Order: sequence, then structure tokens, then C-alpha cells
Amino acid sequence: MAVNVAVVGATGAVGEEFIRILESRNFPVQELRLLASKRSAGKKMRFRGAEHTVQELTKHSFQGIKIALFSAGASISREYVPYAIESGAVCVDNSSAFRMDDDVPLVVPEVNPQEIAKHHGVIANPNCSTIQMVVALKPIHDAARIKRVVVSTYQAVSGAGLKAVDELQKETASILSGKEGFKRNLFPHQIAFNVLPQIPQSNAFLSNGYTSEEMKMVDETKKIMGDASIRVTATTVRVPVIRCHSESVNVETEKKITAAEVKKLLSKAPGVTVLDDAANQLYPLATHATGKDDVFVGRIREDESIANGINLWIVSDNLRKGAALNAIQIAEMLL
Repeated sequence: MAVNVAVVGATGAVGEEFIRILESRNFPVQELRLLASKRSAGKKMRFRGAEHTVQELTKHSFQGIKIALFSAGASISREYVPYAIESGAVCVDNSSAFRMDDDVPLVVPEVNPQEIAKHHGVIANPNCSTIQMVVALKPIHDAARIKRVVVSTYQAVSGAGLKAVDELQKETASILSGKEGFKRNLFPHQIAFNVLPQIPQSNAFLSNGYTSEEMKMVDETKKIMGDASIRVTATTVRVPVIRCHSESVNVETEKKITAAEVKKLLSKAPGVTVLDDAANQLYPLATHATGKDDVFVGRIREDESIANGINLWIVSDNLRKGAALNAIQIAEMLL
């Protein structure tokens, strides 16, 4: 049965990806309503060969909408999700607004699809770096029970939006051409040819010394995996890559599990592709994962410093599985 779908934040990086994936997966859309700020209203976007006009987001935008896909930031979600629910829509929200609310499911379909049925009008889409990690961790947790996770991320600038991509490209061109005095608008330091251990790019650091992005990974992992006893520590880093997040993940398990056993588990896991052939330099790369749906895992090896440890290298497209695809998979399960 076809349904009316709204995309909030349609002109952003994730919004554009929503539209592409709705089309490529043949989602049963009867009417597609594209919503954005007043500044973007009137813009034309294509879906299934036809032009659609972006409308200004208002509290009246959701009449007749069955599913509303939000990716316009936490403040917009907090303001407009209640209006969408009041109009009868179920909201899948890609912001941080509701993720840690006790009565809001935080869902990765390959990990905890049963939580979808518990919604009260809104389902939260997790943080991009958390999503790809838990997809790979779930089979290991089921087999050997994870005690502790240490993760360092290498996150693409597209995670900060289209303006961040533009800033990286322009700053790179400026440096290569020998020009000085490039004016940054988003990042606190040079991002071209550099690595910044700070996400987000402003108001990042909390009183405990961690960034808000790092604490999202800590808290969301426990909620999605349904196990508050898992200890998680994270260092999140922005790198001068346009698309796809990479992660170095160290896992300590309760039961001994070998690298060979992990490879076998992950090769059968939904949404995972194992690329692990050291002899032929085969491992996941951002350039390979771009535009693809799966979470790619490689460099699987035992941590020789502890009794029950595994190291993983995890790469996934942050705009697809890390955002738009995960949300649309949730919507598919809703239907």
C-alpha cells in the first residue's frame, strides 16, 4: 500500500540521500512532500522522473502524511515532530533530539528491530558512527558477550553537512594553489591535510573532557545493544575525507572467540560484508564503501595483549547506512 511521505530537511546532504534511496528501493510512496527552511522553499528536486517543489516547513505541513523522515537538526525535530505526530504521522528522526528518551526506540534494524513496535509516534535514528559499529558488534555480542569496546573514529566531513564538504574542497584548492588567508566558517582549525580530534566542530567538549559525539557512541551503543553493562570509550576524529566513516574498534569479550570465528560470524551477518585478505591488501576503504549500503569489516585479528580480545576495522557510508538508509529501513519495517 502506497503512503504519503514527508522529508524534512530535504535539501541537506541526508535529505538528498533520503530521496535517492526512496527511489532506488522502490519505497511505496504515494505523495512525496519535500520540506525545508523558508530559504530553500521553491527549490526543485527530482524524484522518479518528476520535479517536486520544496515547501517551507510549518506546523501545518504534515496533514495526510503517514511517515515523516526528519534530518534537519535537533532543534527543528523538537519543534516539529509533535506537530507531525498530532497529524497522524510516524516520525523517523535522524537528529539527537530523542535518542536517549526512555520511551523512544533507538533502532538499527539489523540489531534491535523488535523495538520499532514500541514507538509512540517517533523512532530515533542513531548517530552515524554508532550505527556502523553496532551492526558489526551484534553478532559478536550474541556469540561471546562483549564486556568492553574501545573505538577511535575517522569521520568524513560530510557528517557535518554540505557546507563542510564545500569548506574542505575550497581550503584544499587554496592550499594547493599557494594562496594564503583562507577564511574558515565551520571548522576551528585547518581540515585540509589535517586531522581534528573534535566532533562536532563547535561546542564539542563536555565537563568530563569527552566530546558530545564520543558520549553519543557510549550511551547509544548500550541502548541499542540492550545491555547497559557494556563498557564503551570513544575518541571521535574528523579527517579530510568527503564521504564514509572509518573506525578502529577493539572488543573485549567474556568468552574466548577467535578471529576465524568472528570472520565466519560476520560473513553471515545481515548488512555486513567482510573484506579481509591481508596477503592481497584487501580491507575496507572509504573510496570503496561510498554509495554502498553495507557495513564493511576487515583487519579482523586477535588482540594479543588480553585473553579475549578482537580488533576490527569498520567502514561504512555515513550518509547511507549511517543516516538515510537506516531510517528508510525502519520505515519499511513500519509498513
